[in-house]
Amino acid sequence: MFNRSRPVSFNPYGRKPSRWRWARWIVLPLALMLAGAAAVIVAQERYLPPRLSVEASSRLQQDRDAARSEAQRLAAELSQTQGRLSGATSENQALARDLAAQKAAVEQLQGDLASVVAALPPDPRSGVVEVRAARFAASGGMLAYDVVLTRDKAGKRPLTGTMQLVVTGESARSGPTTVTMKPIALSMGQHEIVRGSQPLPEGFTPQQTTVRVLDRQAGQVLGMRQLLVR
Repeated sequence: MFNRSRPVSFNPYGRKPSRWRWARWIVLPLALMLAGAAAVIVAQERYLPPRLSVEASSRLQQDRDAARSEAQRLAAELSQTQGRLSGATSENQALARDLAAQKAAVEQLQGDLASVVAALPPDPRSGVVEVRAARFAASGGMLAYDVVLTRDKAGKRPLTGTMQLVVTGESARSGPTTVTMKPIALSMGQHEIVRGSQPLPEGFTPQQTTVRVLDRQAGQVLGMRQLLVR
């Protein structure tokens, strides 16, 4: 049998036609994708920060967790501090109210004291400083005293001076005796109550005390009065 004859294609360049041929609509998108991937790689390598290793990433995670824990701790401390501050503010407000109440009470007592002092009998000598009242008591070898002094022309500046007690009485050894006590410093406004005690000589029984108010020790007498020791 003779083979059937087939037509022979004419190829002037002498090359056989390729069995596979890429279509242009496939090649162009692939080329664009490869170019884009290459551009991303180049950008990452040249312009973007280097990518972290596993160890660096783990360390960064630990640092972030530590920072978060520290922030939580600081927030708790801030809350506690705010609580203490609120408590301190409330306490200060309570103290301020107590202080205002005490100040009002003191002012009331000062007013009452001024009224009581004004009601005392006047000093017969009527000096610059008046000895309005006094109480003396001897016990256990000590002379306790409470002396009320006033002055009418009281200015803004306090009057400074000394108060001297001269005590007369009987001594077990020498009979009638006069004892001059230690000077007492004064700084008075409109009125002053001088309170204290001083030692007496052994065996001495006080009977009368002379109160002298001086502008300075051994200076000018501003007021004087004699009172009994009870």
